[in-house]
Amino acid sequence: MARNDIRPIIKLKSTAGTGYTYVTRKNRRNDPDRMVIRKFDPVARRHVDFREDR
Repeated sequence: MARNDIRPIIKLKSTAGTGYTYVTRKNRRNDPDRMVIRKFDPVARRHVDFREDR
């Protein structure tokens, strides 16, 4: 139970509008705000920002 409370599973959705998502875990204590990570979007074929989608 504690594992899900501290490190929940989140979806990272592409800001390019392609609908592509990554699934990962995050540490709520270190990153309480929504995450923004720059990753590769294979649909857009370039690196774009991925924002946390709840």
